[in-house]
Amino acid sequence: MSANAADDRSPLIDLHCEAHTYPDGTVGMHDVDFSVYPDELVALVGGNGAGKSTLLEHLNATLVPDDGELVVDGTEITADNRGRARREVGFVFQNADTQLVAPTVLDDVMFGLQNYGVSGEAAKRRAREALATVDAAHLEDRIPHYLSGGEKRLVGLAGVLVLEPSVVVLDEPLAGLDPQRSRRVADRIEQIREEGISVVLSTHDLEFAAAVADRLCVMADGNVVGTGTPREVFYDDALLARANLHPPSAVRVARDLGLDPDTQPVTEAELVTHLSGRAPEQTR
Repeated sequence: MSANAADDRSPLIDLHCEAHTYPDGTVGMHDVDFSVYPDELVALVGGNGAGKSTLLEHLNATLVPDDGELVVDGTEITADNRGRARREVGFVFQNADTQLVAPTVLDDVMFGLQNYGVSGEAAKRRAREALATVDAAHLEDRIPHYLSGGEKRLVGLAGVLVLEPSVVVLDEPLAGLDPQRSRRVADRIEQIREEGISVVLSTHDLEFAAAVADRLCVMADGNVVGTGTPREVFYDDALLARANLHPPSAVRVARDLGLDPDTQPVTEAELVTHLSGRAPEQTR
């Protein structure tokens, strides 16, 4: 969906943060208005220290604004009902070890359910269904801390999905993964998006962002400095310069070849599709 289409719908998450300052005095985020709508995948992009992780941790009340408010599915989140935010907004941390706490994978995925009073065979059934959703059913008897990085991400994702959230948030889901494991995690992210769960993720991989995102939010200096579709963002030179970002390779190649500005491919697949339809002398 386009950013404009999203504006006509009621958001699942609506965050207004005038400021968030860490205990050491560092300003992590300021003057941020950020919303997540049904049936969309939003990617946060920006350099190190731009505020991406800080923003993500506000979406399920892991962090709270010094001045501002978080509304989840129409309910303002306060100190008394933060559990609602954490159930509706599932968070998969960049360091998967921080959320793997049980002796086996199955026990780990069941852990959140047990905290909400689901136990016994019902918890096992739902945990196995969640593992199957992320193609990790074969891992249920493994010890979580002996898994590969990609496997840990999938188990962490299953542990979130088992609670049936409205939104899944992932902080740098592909960080540190080799290409094969990155593709596997990316496939599962696209799958849950296709199943109707909204997704918010941060990433330094702009090729990945271009391929999966409905909407990009560009961050710099603790603020959202621009938003739009991948095409709108990656062809906005001033915005990319402000965030110290370089566009995906397909955008750079399209410009080097002098392609029609109306074409504006943002992924390699779009670029190949366009070039394959051109006359041979145009592609030399």
